[in-house]
Amino acid sequence: MSSTVLPGRVAVAAPNVPSYAFADDVRSAPAATGTTGAARLEPGATYRSSLQGDDGEDGEGQAYYRLELDGASNVYVSVTAIPRAGATLSAGDGISVSVQDADSVTCSSDSVTVGAAVSPQPLTAWGARELLPGKGLCQKAGTYYVVVERTGTGSGASSGTGSGEEDTDLSDSRSWDLELAPVSEAPLAKAAATRVPEVWDSATPTPPVDEPVAVRGGAGFAEAAAVKQGVRSDEIVPGQTLFYKVPVDWGQQLSATVDLGSADKNSGYVVDALEMTLYNPVRASVKEAGIGYGGSQKSASLPPVPPVGYANRYAPTDPTKSLRFAGSYYLVVHLAAQVADRFGEGPYGLTLRVRLGGSTQAGPGYARQSVPRGFFDVGAPDPVPSGGGGLAGAGTSGDGVSGGDPAMKAVAVGGIGTGSVLLMVLGVWTLTARRRAAAQMRVNAQNPTA
Repeated sequence: MSSTVLPGRVAVAAPNVPSYAFADDVRSAPAATGTTGAARLEPGATYRSSLQGDDGEDGEGQAYYRLELDGASNVYVSVTAIPRAGATLSAGDGISVSVQDADSVTCSSDSVTVGAAVSPQPLTAWGARELLPGKGLCQKAGTYYVVVERTGTGSGASSGTGSGEEDTDLSDSRSWDLELAPVSEAPLAKAAATRVPEVWDSATPTPPVDEPVAVRGGAGFAEAAAVKQGVRSDEIVPGQTLFYKVPVDWGQQLSATVDLGSADKNSGYVVDALEMTLYNPVRASVKEAGIGYGGSQKSASLPPVPPVGYANRYAPTDPTKSLRFAGSYYLVVHLAAQVADRFGEGPYGLTLRVRLGGSTQAGPGYARQSVPRGFFDVGAPDPVPSGGGGLAGAGTSGDGVSGGDPAMKAVAVGGIGTGSVLLMVLGVWTLTARRRAAAQMRVNAQNPTA
């Protein structure tokens, strides 16, 4: 079926809380209540849908989507649910996401809840069809299904307007908007190590103390503000969620700290006031850090995590298992809506400190491009189409950057293509040859009998 491009933002009830920002080219994927008629999801595209509560009029709290997969690629699907701003939630309210084959076998499952803060915010869970050695299930080509389900009470409680009547526009039983982002990871050109490194630098890194540079966090994954190592300053209002993305290469180790500035008044305490979550490129949660807030400045740091490596996918647990790709990692910061009740509507000062440790390493060597192209790569995509011949497929990682030559990788990251490098090399050779010929002619002129 054809897909329709939709506007990028969702209307919200609270005027001072920015809406969630979908991708500009987001497509429509109507939710099906069963496998029959489930909309097909194509890796590389982003989709917008909706999910009813358990007592919704148009559904039973489940939504089905379809995948048509080959027998060689790993496929990951992230699902972000957006509760309505101002809705009254319980700690267990959230979503679960699973990928199932045509025989109802569950390939993977994940879930997320709003937690103790009970503050409406984007909730992201993910599913996958992975091809791993020794895994007997979900390894064949065929039809698979992404199943998204609401969890928790779904009771449709009042939003607290004080009128004594249920506010159906804000109640939890109303639909939540969904963003679905499927991604395909190509197989390797040749087998790689499956042993997870047992030793890594687990010491707590020192946050950078540079002069802050102003940045504006995005309102969704698609609008995440690009940041690198250093210190960034921003502002946040209660109920708001800000998105940042950090390019992390193979072998690098990301650490981050978030500082929340002091309030104008001190009026009690909010538990779980600020939360920062680290997501990997396919939007799987890696680690999180949270702080309570009593009106004075507070700081929270992510626990140390291992360097990014392809073999990490064979680890038994997270966070190591999630640090399996190079690419854009996301730092998502949420300030609980309840902060406004105690300390005012803000805005509040926010400082983000990012450090990248470790040493950049060569990529694993993918057999072809990911979908979307260059997804698991922090450098510039290769401008030469795959299969174009010549040097396009020689010595590259499969994501557009030379995997085995650090110098060539630096050139690619710097934005200079392979063709430009060849022209420079040929120019040097030509100039050298001309100089040698001229020198030989001078020698012959001085020694005619030689």
